[in-house]
Amino acid sequence: MTTGEASKSHGRLSISASAQPRALITPTPSLKDTWTAQVLTLFPTAFPGVLGESLSGKALQNGLWALETVDLRLFGQGKHRNVDDTPSGGGAGMVMRADVLGRAIDTTRKGAAGRYPLIYLSPRGKRFDQAMALQWARAEGITLLCGRFEGVDERLIEEYAIQEVSLGDFILTGGEIAAQALIDATVRLIPRVLGNQASTEEESFSEGLLEHPQYTRPAVWRGRAVPDILLSGHHGKITDWRQAQAERLTKERRPDLWRAYCAVHDRDPDEDQEL
Repeated sequence: MTTGEASKSHGRLSISASAQPRALITPTPSLKDTWTAQVLTLFPTAFPGVLGESLSGKALQNGLWALETVDLRLFGQGKHRNVDDTPSGGGAGMVMRADVLGRAIDTTRKGAAGRYPLIYLSPRGKRFDQAMALQWARAEGITLLCGRFEGVDERLIEEYAIQEVSLGDFILTGGEIAAQALIDATVRLIPRVLGNQASTEEESFSEGLLEHPQYTRPAVWRGRAVPDILLSGHHGKITDWRQAQAERLTKERRPDLWRAYCAVHDRDPDEDQEL
C-alpha cells in the first residue's frame, strides 16, 4: 500500500497493509488476548474480502478476532523490490526468495513466535480439515504465508519449520483465496463468533460424519415434502433419524471418513444402515 492510500475501515479495526502488523508495532497488542490472523501476501488489498462480511465480518468489527496483513513487496530486494528470482538449476517460472520472506516473517512474528502456528499454503501440504481448524482456533492466532509463482525457496520452509497446508488436490494462482478459506473455517470456531455454539457441534465433520439433510418451510415444495419424522415432534426419533442419515451420506460419499468413524466406534464399515 502506498503512502497516503486509504486503509479499509471495519468497525473497531482499521485493516491496512504494513511492514509491521498493527499488533506488533508495540509489545502489547491493540486488542489484548484477541485471536489474530497474520497474513503475509503480495496482495494485501485482497483482505479482508469475504471475511469482512456476514458473521465473520461482524465478529471482526466487534473485536472477537483481528486481521493483520503484511505486504511482502515492502521487504523486496533493490529498487524494484523484487521478491522472486529464477529457479536454481533452471526451469519455468519464478521462485519466492528465502531472504525476502525471512525478513517478512521475522518482522511479523515478533512477540508471536511459538504462539501462532506458521502456515504456508501449498498444494503439497497436509490437507486441511475440521480438526486442524479447531486446533488453530484454540491457539492465540495464526500466521499464514501466501505463495505465488512456482512457490518458495525450500530453505525457508526448513529454517522456520513451516507447516505446509493444502485445501485439496488442485492448483490456485496464489495462496490468498486458500488463506481466506482457512481463516473463515477457523474463526467461526472461536467462542461467541457464531452466537450459537450448538450449530458448530451439529455440523459436518464435528463428529467425524457429514451433516444430515436439512429442511425448512414450506412443508411441500414442487411436490417434494419435508420428511414426516421431522414434523412429528418426537425429538428422540428425530435425533435417531438425523444420525442415520448422516451415517448413510458419509458411507456413500466419503468412504474414507466412514471407515475412520467406524474404527473409532468399533463398528463394521460394511454393515447395512438402519434408516
